[in-house]
Amino acid sequence: MNKKNPATAGKNSRRDGGRGIARRTFLRGLGVTMALPWLESISGWGAKSAMGADVTADAAAGVAAAFPKRFAVFFMGCGVNPLQWSAKGNGADMQFSKSLEPLEPLKAKVNVINGLFNKTSTGLGIHPPQTGALLSGVPISKGAFIHSGVSVDQVLANNVGQNTAQASLVLACEQPMTGFHETNYSNAYGSHISWQSADSPVPNEIYPSLAFDSLFENRGNLRNISVLDRVKDDAGKLSGKISSTDKAKLDEYLTSVRDIERNIERMRTDKDNAETRSKDTGKPIFTMKRPENGLPEDLRDHTRLMCDIVALAFQTDKTRIASLILARDLSSLYYPFLDVRQAHHGASHNDTSDDYQRIARFHLSQMAYLATKLDQMPEGEGTVLDNSCIMFMSNMFSGTKHDNKKVPIVTAGGLGGTLKTGRSLDYLNAGDSNRKLCSLYLGLMDRMGVKLDHFGDADSRLKDL
Repeated sequence: MNKKNPATAGKNSRRDGGRGIARRTFLRGLGVTMALPWLESISGWGAKSAMGADVTADAAAGVAAAFPKRFAVFFMGCGVNPLQWSAKGNGADMQFSKSLEPLEPLKAKVNVINGLFNKTSTGLGIHPPQTGALLSGVPISKGAFIHSGVSVDQVLANNVGQNTAQASLVLACEQPMTGFHETNYSNAYGSHISWQSADSPVPNEIYPSLAFDSLFENRGNLRNISVLDRVKDDAGKLSGKISSTDKAKLDEYLTSVRDIERNIERMRTDKDNAETRSKDTGKPIFTMKRPENGLPEDLRDHTRLMCDIVALAFQTDKTRIASLILARDLSSLYYPFLDVRQAHHGASHNDTSDDYQRIARFHLSQMAYLATKLDQMPEGEGTVLDNSCIMFMSNMFSGTKHDNKKVPIVTAGGLGGTLKTGRSLDYLNAGDSNRKLCSLYLGLMDRMGVKLDHFGDADSRLKDL
């Protein structure tokens, strides 16, 4: 059998015949190209553009292209409340435990998956070794030289990322840790989930302003000019050529961009002030606590804005792959708005408490927020969520026991109808060879058009996915 390299398989193939993002309709302005979401009267995924530019021959002939599929991973370290993380039944009859209740409005588009694990990550000690191979299934190394494997999101980025302006978004809401854990594994393993090579994690972008700027080519003085001001001439021309329904969609979209931009402007000022403080005091920013370091003081502002950025990137096809670390392993985040006094990691050592249930529920609700937002974005006969898969996970199930013999998994979205949803799936008693996380990843990659013979410790797809 011809074994394909998971890190590079399909990297040089372009599934759209080499045309990439040329299928889209764009607004252009001073130093920026702004892709539009799907509009019926433009049929931006393959029909002739109302602006008369950036369309392919088949697009001009009105040959519709398939909607893109997107994939995102949301991560919360230290496990969940094991007594409040379950689902029973399927479809309209599915019942959620307390931590999963934010998914209730989305139950028809959700899968709750129990019992999966990375066997190679068990028995190695607590925390970093439980996280380092979470998205790769590759054994990791102790000591000074980090070594893991290319993560599933980056395998997808290597394959489908050529068709978008950015291969992937790699975001986090907390600074990474440095140094080593007591297990002699680098804390880099617990601070990153996306790996671009065996020896290199992808740097996390923790500042919303920089993540936003990367989407809209905001460099130098362009940071001080509104994106909408830069494309207003193109937007005005387009508005006169589309249906009234699409005009309303366009107005709603531009308004949402402006709302995000306003929040970004405030946070950009906070970051600039933090850089000035760092220079004046000689204190590196990464050693400062929020909000001194320029990050939002209220974690809710931070997580929601990161979700908004992912949603905007998916809607406009700036990228189709994203990861977001809501709380890293050994997290030191605090939750005063949840009336929890302990930091995340400390609270996880009493994981059956009401306090930790509220923490787990809060982070799951961020995934639900993004999924809901994507489900409100029309795309053909469905929504952006229908063409996506958002996966929420942790590196262990119980923080009190540091138990990663199974990990919590929730997915939302149907990947263009290829992934059945509205189900609670349990593999705990299926046998170790039949409950591999990497078997799940192989099945999801199949649905994204990336077919591998093996990935990590798996060479078969998850049964009944």
